[in-house]
Amino acid sequence: MNKNDLVAAVASGTGLSKADASKAVDGVFGAITDALKSGDEVRLVGFGTFSVAQRAASEGRNPRTGEKIQIPASKQPKFKAGKGLKDAVN
Repeated sequence: MNKNDLVAAVASGTGLSKADASKAVDGVFGAITDALKSGDEVRLVGFGTFSVAQRAASEGRNPRTGEKIQIPASKQPKFKAGKGLKDAVN
């Protein structure tokens, strides 16, 4: 399922037009992104938790040349599925 499929599913499930459903989906994604940018965790009970994990700097190798490179520290988004989502999938 891609974003267009999601918008179509939201539109048919709620009776909204596709344009309104697209705005709603974009709004949800934007709110989650903004919360993660500010360092907050987003908990959707029964669905899951979005959070930010700190990834330490490390040393890697260029696969073509074999030369060592430094990989800088970064923040990575994480998602942990909740019990309701796990139960629905299983």
